[in-house]
Amino acid sequence: MKIFLAQQNYHIGNFESNTNKIIQAIREAKAQGGDLIMFSEMCVSGYPARDFVEFNDFIGKCYDAVDRIREEADTIGVLIGSPARNTLHKGKSLFNAAFFLYEKEIKAEIHKTLLPTYDVFDEYRYFEPAFDWQVVPFKGKRLAITICEDIWNLGDNPLYRICPMDKLMEQQPDLMLNISASPFDYTHDEDRKSVIKSNVVKYKIPMFYCNAIGSQTEVVFDGASLVFDKDANLCKALPMFEEAFEYAIVNDDGTIDAPIIEPASRVPDKELNPITLEPELNIAQVYDALLLGIRDYFGKMGFTKAILGSSGGIDSAVTLALASDALGKENVRAILMPSPYSTDHSVNDAVQLSKNLGNPYDIIRINDVYDSFLKTLEPVFNGLPFSLAEENIQSRSRGNLLMAIANKFGYILLNTSNKSELATGYGTLYGDMAGGLGVLGDCYKLQVYALARYINRNKEIIPSSIITKAPSAELRPDQKDSDSLPEYDTMDQVLYQYIERRLGPDEIKVQGFDAALVDRILKMVNTNEYKRNQFCPIIRISPKAFGVGRRVPIVGKYLS
Repeated sequence: MKIFLAQQNYHIGNFESNTNKIIQAIREAKAQGGDLIMFSEMCVSGYPARDFVEFNDFIGKCYDAVDRIREEADTIGVLIGSPARNTLHKGKSLFNAAFFLYEKEIKAEIHKTLLPTYDVFDEYRYFEPAFDWQVVPFKGKRLAITICEDIWNLGDNPLYRICPMDKLMEQQPDLMLNISASPFDYTHDEDRKSVIKSNVVKYKIPMFYCNAIGSQTEVVFDGASLVFDKDANLCKALPMFEEAFEYAIVNDDGTIDAPIIEPASRVPDKELNPITLEPELNIAQVYDALLLGIRDYFGKMGFTKAILGSSGGIDSAVTLALASDALGKENVRAILMPSPYSTDHSVNDAVQLSKNLGNPYDIIRINDVYDSFLKTLEPVFNGLPFSLAEENIQSRSRGNLLMAIANKFGYILLNTSNKSELATGYGTLYGDMAGGLGVLGDCYKLQVYALARYINRNKEIIPSSIITKAPSAELRPDQKDSDSLPEYDTMDQVLYQYIERRLGPDEIKVQGFDAALVDRILKMVNTNEYKRNQFCPIIRISPKAFGVGRRVPIVGKYLS
């Protein structure tokens, strides 16, 4: 049986584009003699559609698209994902479903059993879990069809009370097919491969796994679709972060007509997240994920040009390099806004960076703007000493100028704040926290430096002086980040333990970190939740990002 995997980038709610893309792939698979073609989870509507699925009109358009696709499924089996109505009128009104189409008919409707409701997932908000499980007969084969999370309930500590594949194995299937929309993080590729291999080892039949690619606001899908033979040899691996269209032939004995990429071996533990922050871990994947996140955010929103504040610091430098690669150097405008406390070498570094990249830039000094604010506020400030207020005036002046230029020319403002800053509140609301998209908001400072080194892997793009100098906001004389924050080498490790690993203060302290320092860092995290709640969407690259995947109270007292 010749089975095609269509790894495609969908646009939520863009039914015309999604449907045309699916139909085009079906026609190509038929032209190449395919028996079956499979797409990713919720390919018809795009994933995650979130509250769009609460609109009856939206679901109606999903069914219209399924009908169009069904007409193409004449001589070939087609497996697609879409919301489906629950006709029993018990439980929630929808299922997360897979439709198996053949001979221009819906031969089977498969419902997702395991509905993730953690991190970025909120499926039980919308969908009813499956309550029956049937294999699908097709051309002499019995197909066990599952949807994404349905294959993740393995191991000694399963998350759910049921395992759909155990139910399906009672009917002696010949082949497992899984359609997924499995998001990227820098640990997930090996986790995913491990889980799929574990299913094959347990059930001893081949697995075809088709995953989506593309970015939907914060969430990036990396593709990396896979095919394993019955002996758990990896025989096909589609690329990450790009669309792909490939096939594999499965024989009657469960072997695959494709060279073995990775021979079967001991299945690694499912939990592969590192114990400590490893800044260089899969940094090339992180870079590609950020590129895709930027590119899709702009492309799917209908924008082409970006603007950002270029300070001569590491964060704006990495953001500018990423944006130039993602959107084209001519489409990214850097605005240098020196204040009375900006050093000449920072301005020179920012200029050199733009010359290296070839992007347009402007220098707008904010001295007069800053002085005007101080003069206006003089009767209120009444001779009080310089403080955080004067620092924030500089930052907010820059934010206003950036937004003015963005509005005038139709740009999207890219935010350059990193995860360390967002975690500790080291940023100014309505100033350097302004923007339409947070590019580095899920990258700790140490990871930003790792990205800079990766960007410079072939030649110096980011000037070395930007990488080697002590980080500074330059909002007062001789200021350094370390005046207000612990050293990043230590702070990022503590933040990682608290945010990614969800360890409490005592659990972190026993690792050897200074107790007072841990208390200080964790208090900064919790007391600055109100700032993060007003922040723009952040491209997710870690197992636990700020934004939709992390929900803590603003007014909670824990550790504050």
